[in-house]
Amino acid sequence: MISPEDFLAVTLTLKLAAITTVILLLLSTPLAWWLANTRTRIKPILEAIVALPLVLPPTVLGFYLLLAFSPQSPFGQFWLSVSGQSLAFTFNALVIASVIYSLPFVVQPLQAAFEQLSKPLLEAAATMGANKRDQFISIVLPLTKRSFITAASLGFAHTVGEFGVVLMIGGNIPGETQVLSIALYDKVEAMQYAEAHWLAGGLIIFSLVLLAFIYSLNRNHYLSSNRLSSTNTNSSNDRMIK
Repeated sequence: MISPEDFLAVTLTLKLAAITTVILLLLSTPLAWWLANTRTRIKPILEAIVALPLVLPPTVLGFYLLLAFSPQSPFGQFWLSVSGQSLAFTFNALVIASVIYSLPFVVQPLQAAFEQLSKPLLEAAATMGANKRDQFISIVLPLTKRSFITAASLGFAHTVGEFGVVLMIGGNIPGETQVLSIALYDKVEAMQYAEAHWLAGGLIIFSLVLLAFIYSLNRNHYLSSNRLSSTNTNSSNDRMIK
C-alpha cells in the first residue's frame, strides 16, 4: 500500500503539475498566438527554441538550469536578494524548470489551433466593432476550446512524469522536492518492489486514462465536424435541385 511519505509525494506532484499548468496556459496562449500570426523571418528559430525540450536530454536542461539557479549566477543572486533563500533544490525551482520543460506540450497544440482559425471571421468581427480582446473571448476561445483542454492535459501529464530535470534541480527532499517519479526511483533502488508496483501502476493508469480522454475528445470533434460538413453539403445540394 501507499505509505504516508508516498502520499506526500503524490500530493506534491499534483500541486506541482497544477501550478505549472496554470502558468503554462498564461504564458503559452499569447506566445502561441504570436507564433501563429507573425511573419518574422526568425519564426523557425523561435519555434525551434520552444520545441527544444522535446529533443533535449532532461539532464542537459537540468544542468544548465542548476547553474542558472545557483547563488553565484546573476539570476540566482537576484532571487536570493528578493526571497532571502537560494533557489536551487526548492519547490519554486521545480515550478520554473517544469514550465520550461513542458512549454512545447502546451504551445504547439495552441499554435496549431490558432493557425487554423478563419481569418475572415475575425476580420468580420473587427468590422462590427469588436476589439482584439472581444474577438479572442467571443470567437477564438470557443473555437479552440478543445485545443486548450488538450494542451492543459498534456502539460499536466508531462509535469507528472518528469524525472531527470526535477532530480537535478530539486534533488530528493521529502515533502519539498520529492515528486512521484523520484519516490518510485527510491523504491526501486531500495528493492521495495511491492510499493514500487503501486506507484508505477498508478502512473500507468493515470496516463492511460488521460490519453484516452484526449483521443476521445479529438475523435468526437472529428465526428461532429464531419456531420456538420455533411449536413451543409446536403443542404447545398437540395437548394441546387430546387
